[in-house]
Amino acid sequence: MTAQLIDWMTVAWGIMQGNHRFMVWNTFLAVVPLALSFWLFHKPRSQWLRWGVFLILGATFLPTANRVFRTGIFLLQRISADYLIWILILTLILMSSEIWQLRRSQNSSTVSRSLLWWLGFVAFIAFLPNAPYVLTDVIHLINDIRAGYSVWIITLALIPQYLIFMIVGFQSYVLSLIYLSWYMERCGLRRWTGLAELVIHGLTAVGIYLGRFQRFNSWDIVTDPDILVRSVMNDLIGRRPFLVMIVTFVVITVLYWLFKQLTLALMHRNSQPKSAWGPVAPGESPATDSEA
Repeated sequence: MTAQLIDWMTVAWGIMQGNHRFMVWNTFLAVVPLALSFWLFHKPRSQWLRWGVFLILGATFLPTANRVFRTGIFLLQRISADYLIWILILTLILMSSEIWQLRRSQNSSTVSRSLLWWLGFVAFIAFLPNAPYVLTDVIHLINDIRAGYSVWIITLALIPQYLIFMIVGFQSYVLSLIYLSWYMERCGLRRWTGLAELVIHGLTAVGIYLGRFQRFNSWDIVTDPDILVRSVMNDLIGRRPFLVMIVTFVVITVLYWLFKQLTLALMHRNSQPKSAWGPVAPGESPATDSEA
C-alpha cells in the first residue's frame, strides 16, 4: 500500500509539474488587469488582498520572466520606426499632461483623468479577457482525465489544481469589474454600470474566442491590428464562431453574476463592525464601506 501511494504521488507530481508552465503564464496574465484596477479604479483597504495580488503577480512573473522579456523584444521588433516616433510623441504628451494635471490639482479639488490613465485603461481592457480565459483551460483537464490516470490522482491532485487555477483567474475578472463599477458610481455613472458590464462581457467573449481558437494575444492589438480586425469581422459573420461567442458570453455573464453576489456578500460581512461583547445590536447601523 505504501509503495502504491508513493507511486501515485510521484505520478501526480509529474502531471502537476507538466501543467505548471501554462498555468503560471495564464495566471500572470489574468492577475495583470486586477493589479491595474488598483491604480485605475479602487485601491483596496485590505492589506491581505493587495499583498496577495502582488505576491501572485510576482510569483507568476519570476518563472515567466524570460518569456515576458522575449515577448517584449518581439514587440519591439514588430513595431516599425513609425510606431517608435508615435511612442516618443505620446511620451512627450504624457509628460506635459502630467505636469499640467499636477499644477491644476494645486488650484482645484478635482483632478481630471490624464492621458496616462486612459492608456492604463486601454491596457486594462486589452488584458481583461485573459482572466476568464483560464476557464477554457478545462480542455487540458479533459485531456488529463482521458489519459487514463487513477481516479485518486484525478480527484485529489488534478481537480484541486485546476479549481484553484480557475478560481484565481475568474475572481480576478470579478474583482476588476466590481472596482470599475464602483469607480463609475463615484463618477456619477451608476445607471450605466450594468450596460458597461454587459459590453465588457461581450468584448471578453470575443477576446476569449480569438485567444483560444485563433491564437491571438493581447499585444496583437499593437503588433497586428489589421490582421486582428479582419479576423474579428470574418468571425462575426460566421455562424459557428458567432455561436461560440454567444455561448461564451452567456457563461461569463452567469458566472460573473454568481461570483459577484458571493464576493459582495463577503465584502459586506467583513465590513460589519465587530464588538468584543458580541454581535451588533439591532438599533446600530452597520458600516457601509467595504474592506476590499
